[in-house]
Amino acid sequence: MFPTKPLMLALSLGLATLSAQAQAPISLSYLGQQILPTSTQYAGTTVGGLSGIDYDAASGRYFAISDDRSGLNPARFYTLGLDLSQFRRSATPGMAGVQLQSVVTLQRPEGGAFALNTVDPEGLRYHAATGSLFWSNEGQRSGAGFQNPTVREMRLDGSHVRDLQVPEAFKPSGSAAGTAPGDRGIYNNLAFESLTLSTDGKTLYTATENALAQDGPQASLSKGSVARIVGFDLASGAASAQYAYAVSPVVLPPVAGGFATNGLTDLLAVGDRQFIAIERSFSAGAVTPGTPVTGNTIRLYHVDARQATDISGLSSLDGASFTPAQKTLLLDLSTLKNEDGSFLATDNIEGLTLGPEINGKRSLILVSDNNFSPTQFTQIIALEVSAVPEPGSWALMAAGLAALGGLLRGRRRSSGSQA
Repeated sequence: MFPTKPLMLALSLGLATLSAQAQAPISLSYLGQQILPTSTQYAGTTVGGLSGIDYDAASGRYFAISDDRSGLNPARFYTLGLDLSQFRRSATPGMAGVQLQSVVTLQRPEGGAFALNTVDPEGLRYHAATGSLFWSNEGQRSGAGFQNPTVREMRLDGSHVRDLQVPEAFKPSGSAAGTAPGDRGIYNNLAFESLTLSTDGKTLYTATENALAQDGPQASLSKGSVARIVGFDLASGAASAQYAYAVSPVVLPPVAGGFATNGLTDLLAVGDRQFIAIERSFSAGAVTPGTPVTGNTIRLYHVDARQATDISGLSSLDGASFTPAQKTLLLDLSTLKNEDGSFLATDNIEGLTLGPEINGKRSLILVSDNNFSPTQFTQIIALEVSAVPEPGSWALMAAGLAALGGLLRGRRRSSGSQA
């Protein structure tokens, strides 16, 4: 049912090779997209708010978590099938390539569904070794009350397994805005959006979208924000090292008085302390000339924390000396075009995962959180991943990816019609 150790080894080898070149490790190209309207219904639920996605190579299924705070329906995740051959480089691609397979309600530690506004699910990762799912809850810091961010493990039926040990520094205290002297912890709606497993399966990483209150301000047009990436040792559940990540400033100015933000919305481990990261900048009413008006600027970065300072011992980053993770731009989705020459309209992209092999190369799948808004859409984008190696690394790259591809095909044949 689960990938074998050789498969995991091949995956690590292939991805580590892809990320070996610090300046231009990966090339990404646009394969196509599918779009689910906000009105899409499945098994008595409204499909939307998809904030995290992960792929199980053994079964060919995807897991996608909804950030519905039990408002429309109980907090939940979906399993999906994606037929990438039906994805189109078109502004109106349809949704035929997306097959909704099941929906599962998230369970409280004591059992039962979460009540309204008591949880904010965001990140999701499947752990093949245990057959369980890890998920992040963003928490809350507002006039309506404070909720600590959490990282939890659950079974595939949604039942609770355990909480991982989130450090005290992330728990909100002080004023509702988080901007008063002495305030600590997450800013509201800028906490644990991301989640990823290390390539050896021993560490789980999440990150705040922006700084903690004690570390600095939120991102704006004039300045960025320093987020924290935090690791958890899965054997003990304890937090381990932390690394600073420099979130860029907001990309585009909003219309007068409009809302604007930029944040780190997901991570995908591709090597030892190396990741692909999504930064999603949104500016209300913003327009890039010649492109569709969505207000979103989506950028993917290669992130390397191998030389970064472990900041877990720093109570505040404000005025502290440290080395942040390095980041290199991989792709600005604003540059992508459909077959007719029109620019790709991007919604609120918040999740990514490696998908299956297409034409001998790995795919990268992105998903958007439509905020259940009639002016937005659930978008699933497929990209093709190519290495950009130096000449001496061609043989290693080819061997790693060929082994990975062969094992994936073998596991798909042996798993047959498993869902």
